[in-house]
Amino acid sequence: MAKLFFHWGSMDAGKSTLLLQTQHNYRVKGMECLLLTAALDTRSGEGRIASRLGLESVAETFAPDEDLFEKIMVPAAQAKVAAVLCDEAHFLSPQQVMQLARGVDELKVPVLAYGLRTDFRLQAFPGSAALLAVADVIREMRSICDCGRAATAVLRFDETGNPVFTGPQVQIGGNSTYKSVCRKHWFEALREHEEQEAPVH
Repeated sequence: MAKLFFHWGSMDAGKSTLLLQTQHNYRVKGMECLLLTAALDTRSGEGRIASRLGLESVAETFAPDEDLFEKIMVPAAQAKVAAVLCDEAHFLSPQQVMQLARGVDELKVPVLAYGLRTDFRLQAFPGSAALLAVADVIREMRSICDCGRAATAVLRFDETGNPVFTGPQVQIGGNSTYKSVCRKHWFEALREHEEQEAPVH
């Protein structure tokens, strides 16, 4: 039975690596996957999924207003797709998550989505919140904080290297912009930021 999977983890948890390994596993069995990634994330080049280990693959992109049920319907109907693998799934809209769920139920194609759960403010991405609500299987992928605890939060840094806690939810960046940390150290950074920003009386 086809299912909707959500593999979530902080940055550096190996989400893209697992996606590309999954694609490889299908290919050695003679099956192809439809790879999707967000059009706005071009760090690895437009329409490419790349892992920090050096693996990469071409992928189709999705825009915020694109109907993903329509995107997977034709190849699925032609039996050309054994599974849909979606990278950067936190950039999905809630409507697109429902479209993917519909694809699972009506087209009987497994969908495996990989993405962040929360942003730098520790707020859920709308797409991730929808996936947490409707996915059949939810799996946490672990990244490690400097202290050794599981890194479940992300800090965003400004150009001077200081953590920031306001600003747009989406800002594309890599290791110079973001760092995965545990919840304890995220709150410690927030308190330190608030103390620095507090007015002096």
